[in-house]
Amino acid sequence: MKRILQILTAILIITIILIIFISMAKEQKMVVIKEGNTSLTPLEIVLGKYQDSDCGMIINDLTFASQVISNDGKTWFFHDHGGMANWLNSKDFKNSAKVFVMSKDTKRYIDAKTAFFSTNEITPMRYGFGAYENNQDGFISFEEMNLRVLRKETLANPQYKEHNH
Repeated sequence: MKRILQILTAILIITIILIIFISMAKEQKMVVIKEGNTSLTPLEIVLGKYQDSDCGMIINDLTFASQVISNDGKTWFFHDHGGMANWLNSKDFKNSAKVFVMSKDTKRYIDAKTAFFSTNEITPMRYGFGAYENNQDGFISFEEMNLRVLRKETLANPQYKEHNH
């Protein structure tokens, strides 16, 4: 009888632990991709609930946030413009996708392809690119930022950073 009581107690404890873990997992469900964005416009990112599609980290700040939207309305989210460029460069739809970046100077989403990028920012993944709506000396284009990410000419690369900054 004692043995059965011990087994039932162990099963009850394990069941309670499983229920707690399952409920926590459901509460912490992170958004990685949203479907149905047929307007092809930036969506609201809820801080702490969205996950970067390149590195998997939780998005807790919109300063360097970006979004990629494919023609079928799928939207991916990023917390570093360099990570977005890294992810996008390997996609078949990279040329047709809508890309929006949070502008540091106007604090709103703008078309990444017409944005200007600084190269020396402290960004979440250390790529170093900040997006701006208004051009300044030393800023580069979206195409140049993509090339630099492909060539690993970013602040995340210690050899590049050491020789160029």
